[in-house]
Amino acid sequence: MTEAPGYHLVSLGCSKNTVDSDSMGVLLEQAGYRAVKRAHRAQVLIVNTCGFIGPAREESLRVLRELASGKKPGQLLIAAGCMTQRYGAEVARQVPGIDGILGTRRWMDILELLQRLRAGDRATERYHLPDDSPTVGRDERGVLRASIRGASAYLKIADGCRRPCAFCAIPMIKGTGVSRPLERLLEEARILQARGVHEIILIAQDTTDYGRDFGWKDGLPRLLEAMLGEVPDVEWIRLMYAFPGAVADRLIEVFASHPRIVPYLDLPLQHADPRVLRRMRRPSNLERVRLTIDRMRAAIPDLAIRTTFIVGYPGETEEEFQTLMDFLGEMRFDRVGSFIYSHEPGTESGGLEDSVPGEVKEERRARLMELQKSIGLERNQAWVGRTMMVLVEGRETRQNLAVGRSFRDAPEVDGLVLIEGQAPLNCLVPVQITGALPYDVVGQLASQAGETPAPLG
Repeated sequence: MTEAPGYHLVSLGCSKNTVDSDSMGVLLEQAGYRAVKRAHRAQVLIVNTCGFIGPAREESLRVLRELASGKKPGQLLIAAGCMTQRYGAEVARQVPGIDGILGTRRWMDILELLQRLRAGDRATERYHLPDDSPTVGRDERGVLRASIRGASAYLKIADGCRRPCAFCAIPMIKGTGVSRPLERLLEEARILQARGVHEIILIAQDTTDYGRDFGWKDGLPRLLEAMLGEVPDVEWIRLMYAFPGAVADRLIEVFASHPRIVPYLDLPLQHADPRVLRRMRRPSNLERVRLTIDRMRAAIPDLAIRTTFIVGYPGETEEEFQTLMDFLGEMRFDRVGSFIYSHEPGTESGGLEDSVPGEVKEERRARLMELQKSIGLERNQAWVGRTMMVLVEGRETRQNLAVGRSFRDAPEVDGLVLIEGQAPLNCLVPVQITGALPYDVVGQLASQAGETPAPLG
């Protein structure tokens, strides 16, 4: 029997890219390919690139060069994703050995591209980069647009973005925001429930914009309530990438009314000085942000808030940075990520002078994260002595620990719960918290501690 041809796929960047990668994998497997872990055993090599910021592009080029340098006769190397959508010709020039270029907007054409490459003249057939992006939810080949990771799954509800942020290239890469049909999302949620998923994580460039292109004012609350009814056995539904100014009262009401929507909000603010925010073309009314967070914290007990900030934006003064530090100290966020500003050609801020020296950017980021480290420890210490539900995802046998996440922790970007002893994998278990670290907490199974489990979330 002839062995099925293998494909080796490297997915870089965010969870939204991971969903696209997994969708390409499904199409390849339906066509008779099989996934292989070692590149030298594959007939097709695919790198789903990230092109969001400079360091991500450098990583994408490095991985492509590594695969290109080890290519064997007959192997095809495909560069796909965000970086190639915007810089396809440049990527091909910098990495000799690439056979095909596939943009992020047409990931579903991977099989057609491979067929063309095997049958035609690669000099003319290797680029597949249409500019239009009206296909989200309408031309997905029936593939589940989710990425399952253990007992959790990312579910992409939209693609593209219509926001005018001055520093961001996503609209140029992905196109404007396009929502996926509600009925299809509910169908996919049912599939995830049938596969035993405990947590569905809703993702998009801007989840709070869901349904706007359908003419819906409260599209995200409508989706959340419909999904809760369709998947009663999914214990956690998590929301990522909310836009400041778009967290309306109706969304807060839905959060507060449904315990299975975990009390966690990812709200990327990017800065806290109104002058910088105006230059970024981001919402600059900080009083409105404060009021929104106060309303959410009042309505949703134990709400965990994650945000991200950019340091070193063009023209950022020490005074403006100090405003950000003061705001961080005031708001006491549970989780914070920070990024050093990256000049992105073609964006509005890409034409500005990158006026903040690199060493100043690094120093400011270090100061910000040092402050957040103390805040994070304080927020974690508040949980010592309490019991929370934890989704167990791994084991550390040498230290006799189980490792999981609570409702306060999104995968990959937040902290962990370290459980003394062992606990069943891919299950939700009650854990009494006994210790706190700046990013993680430590605990033991509540049944072992003689505690009564707290409600989920």
